[in-house]
Amino acid sequence: MKSILFLSGKGGTGKTSLAGAFAFLATEKVLVDCDVDAANLHLLLDPQVVSEGTFVGSKEAIKDPERCTSCGECRKVCRFYAIDETFQIDPYLCEGCGACAYVCPVDAITLSPRDSGHWFTATTRLGPLSSAELFPGEESSGKLVTLVKQKADELGKQEKAERLVIDGAPGIGCPVIASVSGVNAVILVTEPSLSGLHDLERILGVVKHFHIFAWLVINKADLSEEVSRKIEAFAASHELPLLGRIPYDRKVTEQMVEGKSAVEDTESSAGAAMRRIFDHFMKAFNDRR
Repeated sequence: MKSILFLSGKGGTGKTSLAGAFAFLATEKVLVDCDVDAANLHLLLDPQVVSEGTFVGSKEAIKDPERCTSCGECRKVCRFYAIDETFQIDPYLCEGCGACAYVCPVDAITLSPRDSGHWFTATTRLGPLSSAELFPGEESSGKLVTLVKQKADELGKQEKAERLVIDGAPGIGCPVIASVSGVNAVILVTEPSLSGLHDLERILGVVKHFHIFAWLVINKADLSEEVSRKIEAFAASHELPLLGRIPYDRKVTEQMVEGKSAVEDTESSAGAAMRRIFDHFMKAFNDRR
């Protein structure tokens, strides 16, 4: 089972739109949304939840008021200002490091598991889906992405799927690193702006660190021919093959409002470009195998 991951150095480049197009065009696949901070691939899929659960990714300090002697040792060692003058612990500031529990002379503080997110698997109009949502303020996104991928692998074995189509998170942080691990191919999506070029350089560095072959797609390429040419020159100098350009097309947004991909509109110029990119990628990927 091969895995195809879509990444972008910054948000808003059209990564999920292209992933949705591949979800529509590919066969024998499982769909995966690893953008656990802001999952949105499901908006194109009309999912029906099959299984779900709570993700416990961190711990928080809990005080037993009957044991506490207000000695203040816990407050001295807390580096996150989570313990106030009355020695009450703020769960939103607590990082679960355990320093307070370690120094408490009367064992009045314990570390308790904390719900950090929610995962689910679903059937959709385009195939099985594995996705999740990290609760606001939680920082265990990498762990949750790993769980989402594990659930996707299970779905793939059940469905005897040939490939995983994975929508990753923007940027270069923990969820991206967890997403990249173990995949077979990466498609980088950028836009013709200076920030898009800068962030493309950063995300390419992450992908190369893991020795995974990548391809490039320039979305809304006709908005700036000058910057698009700069991006193509950068890609050529870094041996990053260009799969194709996608033109700006209002029909992309219109289709998304309807919960569909642009490739489902035969009159969409962007949809036609996505189809060509899909065909080009499948040939290029199979040639490398």
